[in-house]
Amino acid sequence: MRPFHRLCALLLSTAALGMPASAGWAATIDTAPGPEVSPYVVAAANEPQLSHAQVVALLRRHIKYVFVLYQENRSFDSYFGTFPGANGLFSQPESQTPGFTQPLMNLDGSATTIRPFRIGPAQFAADTDDVDHSHPSLVDKMHVLDGTARMDRFALTEERKFAGNELPTIMAKQFGELTMAYEDCDTVPFLWRYADRFTLADNIFQEITGPSTPGNLDIIAAQTGATQWIEHPEQGYSGNGESGPGEPVVNDADPYWGSPFDRRKKVPVNPYDFTVYHHDSVQYNQTYASLPLTLARGSLGSVVKKDELPDDDLDDVRDDIVAVTAAGQAPVAWRWYEEGYDREPTTGADPVDAGGLHASYITHHNGPQYFGYIANNPAMREKLRGLDDFFQDVAHGALPKTGGVFYVKGGYQNIAGLSPADPRAAETFLGDDDHPGYSDAMISEALVARAVNAIAASPYWKESAIIITWDDSEGDYDHVPPADRVHQRNISGANDAVPVSDGPRVPLILISPYARVHAIDHAHGSHASVVKFVDAVMGLIPLANLPDELKARERGEKKYGQKDLGPQDALTPDITDLTGAFDPARLEGKAPPLPASYAIIPPKLVDTQPSALSGHYGCKQIGIVPTDLQLGIPNHIPDDFNPRPKTEPTPD
Repeated sequence: MRPFHRLCALLLSTAALGMPASAGWAATIDTAPGPEVSPYVVAAANEPQLSHAQVVALLRRHIKYVFVLYQENRSFDSYFGTFPGANGLFSQPESQTPGFTQPLMNLDGSATTIRPFRIGPAQFAADTDDVDHSHPSLVDKMHVLDGTARMDRFALTEERKFAGNELPTIMAKQFGELTMAYEDCDTVPFLWRYADRFTLADNIFQEITGPSTPGNLDIIAAQTGATQWIEHPEQGYSGNGESGPGEPVVNDADPYWGSPFDRRKKVPVNPYDFTVYHHDSVQYNQTYASLPLTLARGSLGSVVKKDELPDDDLDDVRDDIVAVTAAGQAPVAWRWYEEGYDREPTTGADPVDAGGLHASYITHHNGPQYFGYIANNPAMREKLRGLDDFFQDVAHGALPKTGGVFYVKGGYQNIAGLSPADPRAAETFLGDDDHPGYSDAMISEALVARAVNAIAASPYWKESAIIITWDDSEGDYDHVPPADRVHQRNISGANDAVPVSDGPRVPLILISPYARVHAIDHAHGSHASVVKFVDAVMGLIPLANLPDELKARERGEKKYGQKDLGPQDALTPDITDLTGAFDPARLEGKAPPLPASYAIIPPKLVDTQPSALSGHYGCKQIGIVPTDLQLGIPNHIPDDFNPRPKTEPTPD
């Protein structure tokens, strides 16, 4: 055993006794596939040896509440590329790190190169402009050749977006540079603290290349409409999928339901989507199975009878409904809490203006709203609520006593009333969902911390699993290519100018009284892993095993010669269910559950304005030395770097 692995074993063995390890070190979880083998090989010799089935059985005994704190637009390397023990930017020699050195153009047209560089409070790294993360741009950035992503065109693709075939402007070059910038615990100390104290997953990919909407569908359906495209080929997206409706969903077209084209308007949209941004098309009604159907379990047959447009909404899931209902069992509660969906507190989070309410609401982030069988069913759509409703429900013990699955998202503003550290960003970067361009990273991690603190301070903590993850990688550099087999999926045939595949990695942190501590989970997964975890813990029929999805999957493989066209929460190889993030000793009662105090970040820190916190609470205070600093890697920030090339352009 190598010295580092011996230390990992020691850390895990002390963790099993409830003893904290030295901050900054991370235990490594290796994976080994096999139907009767737990999805990890334990690092500590005295750790209980449990099969996967045994782990799942114990999780069902202990976990009743699953909380998904779902943020926006960060690649793994951009946030955790220097986290000790993770597969990061400096985990291997530069020559063995895909895309570490990337081409870029100077303003005079000469060629240059750029490498990853660190930004922090001095650069106001919490507030950066938004880079291109559209479906075609992400594929170009990954640079797929012969079925393999080279991961080496992030900077140049972004620069060319603004420069085209002309000489780049300073703004174009700065946007290219921005894709290679990364942050660490000096910018997002709360997130690094969670990653250090609990389990950080470093091998979770976007399930499909694209922006936010695909991720927000994946997180509840483990697909974005591949089976719908197979059943309705006329709905396949056209061109490169950058805009307009189409299956599978690969862009941010707003849901039909609630839009000006929907005469019923049972659910809201942000009025600016259509009055300011002039969206002239909306997405097709999504008609494939999702967790809201399977979570209804034995009650599903009666629930769907309340659908107001059953012919439009249910034709593609008729057999699924029969199968889920026949399996019986009591329903599992679910809710999707999103800022601005309803009236938020009067702290400026959802102002009344000429456009009406819902100004802080980001319509295309609400995955459930895309499904007619949710939007058109009063029993379903009442599960969609505002962000403050989450905090009220947790504080007042209003979540169902039987447990459930609860998604939490921020928006364009923040209900905590916080302002960015940089006064120049105070009017623009007020969002709390972590999306560059309008959200402040420190305000966003404060939202996550407020949510974790609320759960930890409630009776729900002792039966909870909290998943923190992001919906897409933003278009920022990540060095790990998605699996080669996934890159062979080009499922829209002749109409598809750009291949459909997994996208770059996104971070995922799992927090629970039963979680491993100071651990890195290397198991391969995607957004579908969240669905697969919910399936396992709640004892649901996997979406992939439902009859309508199985039939579509078989037809898709026969017609197009493509595997895995459907939900990826079963049948698709190498998709973790996240169970490897849990400590068998705690699950078996051989070690005590982690106390709530272990998860809580002092409210005086969480509620502090970023202007007071920035530069005063970071890596040093949480006791972590990032790998670039451990290794003495020089940090070369480009001389002309600007974190906000569009919002605050550099004078020519």
